[in-house]
Amino acid sequence: MYELWLGLNILWELAREFALPLAAGSVVWLLLVGLALSRRGARWRATLPAALAAGAAVAAIAMLATPALTRSSLADMGYWVDWATLAAIGLGVGGVAFAFAWPLLAMRRG
Repeated sequence: MYELWLGLNILWELAREFALPLAAGSVVWLLLVGLALSRRGARWRATLPAALAAGAAVAAIAMLATPALTRSSLADMGYWVDWATLAAIGLGVGGVAFAFAWPLLAMRRG
């Protein structure tokens, strides 16, 4: 239980440290969604599978790249909390990729 609490504290401190880029990314995402909603013929339902595939691909790449980016390796992952954290990082990065890809793909013509 301590490891989960420590992980949440680390996440909170990172969010506080990067509050400005997070806020800027949120504004850009809101503008993208607003632009896509205002366009006639935006194909939300048709582009959902492609956006999900993009998010899943980015999540898989993030899960494989994160240990190397932290000067570690998958062989160092010996505890279930390590794997849960790696999965959460991958899913978070993939979720952000999906959130940006969907309105961009929905606005695409043809």
